[in-house]
Amino acid sequence: MAILNVTPDSFSDGGRYASLDTALRRVEEIIGEGADIIDIGGESTRPGSRRVTADEECERVLPVIAAITERFDAPVSIDTSKAEVARAAVEAGAEIINDIAGLRWDPEIADAAAATGAGLVLMHSRGEFGTMHTQPPVQDVIEEVTSGLRHSVAEARQRGIRNEQIVLDIGIGFGKTPEQNLELLAKLDKLSTSLEGFPLLVGASRKSFIAKTLGDMPPEERLPASLAAAAVAVVHGARIIRAHDVGETAQAVRLAAAILEQR
Repeated sequence: MAILNVTPDSFSDGGRYASLDTALRRVEEIIGEGADIIDIGGESTRPGSRRVTADEECERVLPVIAAITERFDAPVSIDTSKAEVARAAVEAGAEIINDIAGLRWDPEIADAAAATGAGLVLMHSRGEFGTMHTQPPVQDVIEEVTSGLRHSVAEARQRGIRNEQIVLDIGIGFGKTPEQNLELLAKLDKLSTSLEGFPLLVGASRKSFIAKTLGDMPPEERLPASLAAAAVAVVHGARIIRAHDVGETAQAVRLAAAILEQR
């Protein structure tokens, strides 16, 4: 899953793909590098980011989604926590809704997926938009993530979502300490078992826990560590890797998968 943020303020690539032309050039590039899914984001969720209106978010993402689906075969995912944006994005051609709040902020996102059959990614996070990065750490992160995602799945099912539409995201970097992020990656296989075997998505690419673990470095220098996290995630059962550096990540995870096939 390739990250394409059409925002001015995302932590790693904010402003780089804000125009339709630059976004489409990037899509052509990352599909060539091996992207299977294009994840479009119109609202930054980095620490300190501001909330944008649904109208503003739609203005950013809808032209890009429509142009991608017209020109390319790769499925598009809309990274949003607003039902209004999700519905409009699916109408424009998106096939997956990626909700960082796991239906906590706007449960009607599930209604949009249920009505259209779109895939639904439910991510674990805590708090509201403005406080999700400042939540005090929980004592047992495995129990917290497991119980939180079970609640999201129950809400989705209640609103008519089928199991085969659901992917779960453990929420690396959202309200967890660096050590807890490492623990989640190390115990991903146990999480998968406790979460009914739903496909797991991992997005560790360029995140701050890398610098907090290995020493201060800007996001653009975190590629080697991001690849290590991606490979470990695949070994422990991740089915989707969300990444900025598509070509390098595709090589790393596909080799890890090929090695696993020989076990």
